[in-house]
Amino acid sequence: MSRLIRRLAPDIVQTYMGRATRLVAPSRGAGPVHIARLGGYYQLAPYRHAHAWIGNTKGLCDWLVANGLPAQRVFHIYNFVDPPRPPPPGRLSALRAELGLPEDAWVLLSAGRFVPVKGQKYLLEALSLLPAEIAGRPLRLVLLGAGPLGGRLREQARRLGIEREVLWAGWRPDPGPFFGMADLVVFPSLEQETLGNVILEAWSWGRPLVTSLFRGAREIARHGEDAWCVPCADPRALAEGIEQVLSDPLLASAMTGRGEERVRREFGREPIMEAYRNLYQRLAGG
Repeated sequence: MSRLIRRLAPDIVQTYMGRATRLVAPSRGAGPVHIARLGGYYQLAPYRHAHAWIGNTKGLCDWLVANGLPAQRVFHIYNFVDPPRPPPPGRLSALRAELGLPEDAWVLLSAGRFVPVKGQKYLLEALSLLPAEIAGRPLRLVLLGAGPLGGRLREQARRLGIEREVLWAGWRPDPGPFFGMADLVVFPSLEQETLGNVILEAWSWGRPLVTSLFRGAREIARHGEDAWCVPCADPRALAEGIEQVLSDPLLASAMTGRGEERVRREFGREPIMEAYRNLYQRLAGG
C-alpha cells in the first residue's frame, strides 16, 4: 500500500474498515490526506492515525467525537443506493417457482445476516401472531441471508408452527430480484444496528417498509410517512405493523412514493458522491 501511494501520489487516500485503515501508514511531511470511513461503532485504535474520519450516520459521528476524535475533522456522509435494475423477463416467476410461493401469497422479505443484531427471531415470533390470511391472501416470509443463527432460527420456526410460512432463500449475490417480488420489506434489527441499508434498498425498489426503530432508523425513517416504525424487539408491534400496512394499500402506496423520492434526493449515488467530492476538495485545499 505504501509503495502504491508513493507511485500514484494522490491528494486523498480513503480507507474503509479497520484492516484497510491499518495498511495505510501515516504520511511524514507532505503526503496525501488519509480519510478513514467507518460504518459502525468499532474499536477506534486502528483508525486514530488517520487525518480525517467519515461516519455514515450523524449518531456515529457524535460517538466518534465523544471518543476523542477532533470534531473539526469528523464528517458525516450517508451511504447511497443505486437505482434498481429490472430483473430479466421471467426471472421473478422463476424465482417464485423455485421458492414454492403460492400465486396469491403476500411476499414479506427480510434481508440480513443471521446474527443477533438483525432481530430475525422477533420477526418469526411476529409471523406466528399474524392471521393465516390478510385481505384473503396467505402470508409467506422470505428470509434472505445466512449466518451462525440459521439453525436456531429454523428450530424456532418449527417450534412456532410456521414452517410452511417461512422460506429460506440463503445468501444470494444479487438480492435485487427478491426486492422486486416483495410486497413488503420487514427490517427487525435491534438498537445496535448503525444505519441499515435495507431501508434504502426498500425505498429504492419502491417497496413499503416496516422497520424497528433502532438508532439508524430513528435518524432516517419517518413513521407513517416513508416507513411504518415499531419498537425494537417487540413481536406484537411488529405483527400489528405488518398487518396495518398490508391491509391499507393507500398507506403502502404513499409510503413507497415518499421513500423513492427520498432516495433520489438524499440517498442516491449523485448526491452522496457530490458530498464526497466537496469533502475531498476541502481537505485537499481546493
